[in-house]
Amino acid sequence: MAIAELLGIALLGVVSGLMIGCVGIGGVILVPALVFLGDIPIQIGIPAAMLAYILSGLVATTVFAQNKSIDWGMAAWLCAGATPTAFAGAWAVSVVNPRLLEACLGLLTFMSGLNALRGQHEADAPARVPSDKMLLIVGAMTGFLSSISGTGGPLVLVPILISMSLPVLASVGLSQAIQLPVAIAATVGNVLYGELDLALGGVLAASLTVGSWYGAKLAHVVPRATLRRIVSVVLVMVGVFILGNVAWRLLR
Repeated sequence: MAIAELLGIALLGVVSGLMIGCVGIGGVILVPALVFLGDIPIQIGIPAAMLAYILSGLVATTVFAQNKSIDWGMAAWLCAGATPTAFAGAWAVSVVNPRLLEACLGLLTFMSGLNALRGQHEADAPARVPSDKMLLIVGAMTGFLSSISGTGGPLVLVPILISMSLPVLASVGLSQAIQLPVAIAATVGNVLYGELDLALGGVLAASLTVGSWYGAKLAHVVPRATLRRIVSVVLVMVGVFILGNVAWRLLR
């Protein structure tokens, strides 16, 4: 790996980690950038990214936990649903074309962002606590979609939780916690069914961790209204990015 390529991947990891730690969204740029800018095969990029999310997720979760921003009861149900499906997603990477799933993910992200933008001037409604069964289902969806797309968990979970009227900071905190079981289960699956580049994964893990730490700190400094606005705008932009990426690949 050339020095310039190494530095480029490290910079990408820092930027992606900063977004993941602060607003829970950032993994979406990682795999496409590795594939389209770094000329790394997607079957190599996804397993390396999932390996990297283990360390970065641990760091971001620690920061959010120290600030008491994670509801561990909800996190337990989400993680219970996500762990087996993340393993299944790692297997699916090798046999399933993920374009349809990515398109659905992009549409969900875009519409959630628009919905959050429409409601950003309204007073926050009392938080609605989803049932344990609903959290289990949401966790299962998050695990599979995250594993098959290489996005780590937060990208899928944050828009779903926001659409369920959970506060933004609580949604981002839960998205950090779900990274760990998703990344670990997916990495085990990738070792068994895929191809894991430890060198690439190591570079991404180090750079993502630095970005995630600073991003998680920033999330607790930014005013809640501003954080909501940032998350809303990023959701819309990321949704457009995903849908555009899927459309571009279909037209190639």
